[in-house]
Amino acid sequence: MKELIANLISSALDSLKAAGTLPADTDVQPQVDNTRDKAHGDFATNIAMVLAKPARRNPRELAQAVIDALPADAAVTKVEIAGPGFINFFVSTASTSAVVATILSEGNRFGRSTIGQQDKVQVEFVSANPTGPLHVGHGRGAAYGATLSNLMAAAGYDVQREYYVNDAGRQMNILAASVWLRYLEVCGETFTFPSNGYKGDYILAYAEELKERIGDAYRHSADSVFAGIPADEPAGGDKEEHIDALIDKSRELLGNEPYEVVFQLGLTRILDDIRQDLGEFGVHFDEWFSERSLSDNVERAIETLEKNGHIYEEKGALWFRSTTFGDDKDRVVKRDNGQTTYFASDIAYVQNKFERGFDRVIYVWGADHHGYIPRMKAACEALGYDPERIQIRLVQFAILYRGGERVQMSTRSGSFVTLRELRDEVGNDAARFFYVSRKAEQHMDFDLDLAKSESKDNPVYYIQYAHARICTMALKADQEGEKFSLDRGLNHLDLLVEESEKDLMQKLARYPETLENSAVNGDPHVLAHYLRELAGDFHSYYNAHRMLVDDVNLRDARLTLSQAARQVLENGLTLLGVSAPESM
Repeated sequence: MKELIANLISSALDSLKAAGTLPADTDVQPQVDNTRDKAHGDFATNIAMVLAKPARRNPRELAQAVIDALPADAAVTKVEIAGPGFINFFVSTASTSAVVATILSEGNRFGRSTIGQQDKVQVEFVSANPTGPLHVGHGRGAAYGATLSNLMAAAGYDVQREYYVNDAGRQMNILAASVWLRYLEVCGETFTFPSNGYKGDYILAYAEELKERIGDAYRHSADSVFAGIPADEPAGGDKEEHIDALIDKSRELLGNEPYEVVFQLGLTRILDDIRQDLGEFGVHFDEWFSERSLSDNVERAIETLEKNGHIYEEKGALWFRSTTFGDDKDRVVKRDNGQTTYFASDIAYVQNKFERGFDRVIYVWGADHHGYIPRMKAACEALGYDPERIQIRLVQFAILYRGGERVQMSTRSGSFVTLRELRDEVGNDAARFFYVSRKAEQHMDFDLDLAKSESKDNPVYYIQYAHARICTMALKADQEGEKFSLDRGLNHLDLLVEESEKDLMQKLARYPETLENSAVNGDPHVLAHYLRELAGDFHSYYNAHRMLVDDVNLRDARLTLSQAARQVLENGLTLLGVSAPESM
């Protein structure tokens, strides 16, 4: 309906330009909005106020000229001027109810669009270092990235979902060293475990598995392992130097092949756990991209930057002149020892993405990576790509509360609450919905008690209950009287004259626009809020009017409207990764 009214206004503007009332070069797309107060009609536009200055006309006078030039359309029953120059449109009941037939005809396709024009978009999200289980912070990024991907696909984009596996670099070597040191403890060696090693129970489990597989084959005495190792931080040393020296010693004592066995054991087990955890959470990826596979690309990316004149050498190291592109300082890409940096791998990854043919790439990062954005944009531009083709969405951490008190830690993991623990407590549906119910970059307090409650204050329960209530209502109608007929309901939608019925139909008509805006702007919370409002409108309608009335025509009209609401609730919940139960 908004599109129809916008087209009517555009036709009127063309007529006014032809008549000389508006300048011939006027090129403004009319904006049509839903009115907040039904006394002011169904839709409104401020086009007269926007064009008053270039037209050198009083806004209300120009508004009348627009109204006089509007083509006649049966869908519009009245048009009037309000305030300083708003134009309000009142639409017919028949045009309002037309959306019901559209919804029921299109089913789960209702709301989908082609605005994305099949542009190839990659959404890379989660990408947590495979050094331990996913925690609740990763969970919010997972829910956001998965939902954004769903929304963009529904809006006509060709979406690829990717997890970047950080399987190279120092953190992975710390993991390998931690597994081996725990293995030595399992073998009977005694020593003080490094303060900067990975200490979770999962590390001990991997060590025990290694012991079962190879026995004492990789065992070395604690004395030989710690000989010449700098002191750890608790003993007055440096914890970073301490763990790095232990990594070097583990490589030296084990040799390349055994070290790789330990490395791969930790990596494989953790990745398997992450895949399972995310899969159970309804989050799936098209590609698990290995950082190790970029080894050849890194040098080539540096060569590209060098060829483009953006690399210089200083004190034996190679630097990317990122300040040229607005970064606060230049960045090292290759150290004086010949080793490339993490950032060099990130540059190679950007190049790799665009070489794979993506029109746009979206990174979903934790909010603590905010300072990383300028250097990534700089790298993109220095490689010869439009930096606007990179979009970075920041996701704030989620703080858990139970009984009004902040949840500090998990009894099982010892230092953080895992995503699996959260899912076990509140369920997938509540976790998925709550995670995206606020704007991603906003701080989030996750109320565990609310997420588990069966009340209207719990938005997940409230929305799902609306869906289940409609399903139950249709079954009850079949049991109590003449069988519900969808065709009969569609043929008698003109009987739906209550304000709450009109409001519900207009809310349903806003679903495609809401979905599109959520996708284009990267705001899943907008869809979540819409579903909450739609459920509220339906519950209010249900409570105010008897559905299973004696008049079978009115009964089926109301049930048909309800079925349309059920379909939209299901469509929206599916995009959010939330189930739509038929009974509760």
